[in-house]
Amino acid sequence: MTSAPIGIFDSGYGGLTVLKEIKALLPEYDYLYLGDNGRTPYGTRSFETVYSYTRECVKWLLDKGCNLVIVACNTASAKALRSIQQNDLPGWAPGKKILGVIRPTAEILGKKSRKGHIGILATPGTVSSGSYLIEIEKFSPGVQVTQQACPLWVPLIENGEYDEPGADYFVEKYCHELMEQDPGIDTVLLACTHYPLLENKIKNYLPRGVQVVSQGNLVAISLQDYLQRHPELETFCSKNGNLEIYTTDDPVNFDRQALNFLGYAINSRYVTV
Repeated sequence: MTSAPIGIFDSGYGGLTVLKEIKALLPEYDYLYLGDNGRTPYGTRSFETVYSYTRECVKWLLDKGCNLVIVACNTASAKALRSIQQNDLPGWAPGKKILGVIRPTAEILGKKSRKGHIGILATPGTVSSGSYLIEIEKFSPGVQVTQQACPLWVPLIENGEYDEPGADYFVEKYCHELMEQDPGIDTVLLACTHYPLLENKIKNYLPRGVQVVSQGNLVAISLQDYLQRHPELETFCSKNGNLEIYTTDDPVNFDRQALNFLGYAINSRYVTV
């Protein structure tokens, strides 16, 4: 292997919230981000389709030289990550690694709940996979986990409508449906990397005292720990503080929307995978 950036992949803009936290904690590394905006959203697609799309995007990042790839998309992590790790990566590049966002989140999440009642707000794909139920049970046995699919949130965010009054109806709807299932929930995970843009609205429609947890910081801390524990891989992560961003859709529109996720302007490039 030769020294190369850390790859970060998402179905669209959401992974930028993870990139932002990782870059803030680990600014010395180089990063290569790919957003598959041309085929978003992933959350309502079949397992087979999500696997196919994710496989193509991860392979593109590996072909660009990345030795470590973060799948910063909950749906892709739930539906495709394990298959790619077990079936594809050994044939592509056995010395390289692909990590997701569900496991590092689940490791910490159970400790954040005072009563052992956790709510999950996620895409239909993540909910149907049951991945959070499985992973949280591993690390925090006995914690009660309640899931709520939010199929309209990603389209609202991707179309820049997340801050408009019309979004309130759908935020209130899904928050109410979650709490109706288990009024004892005291901790709610935003299990989609897009959802931090709705965080203020979500807090308004959850009962007072309910803790809302975003993933970006959890994933960043987990990555920092992973790199410390795997110096044989960390050595091959280049460190010039550079960032390159690619999208499978219109770069002009991507750059405009990305400002809302990152808080600073970027210049992305179009790519086909």
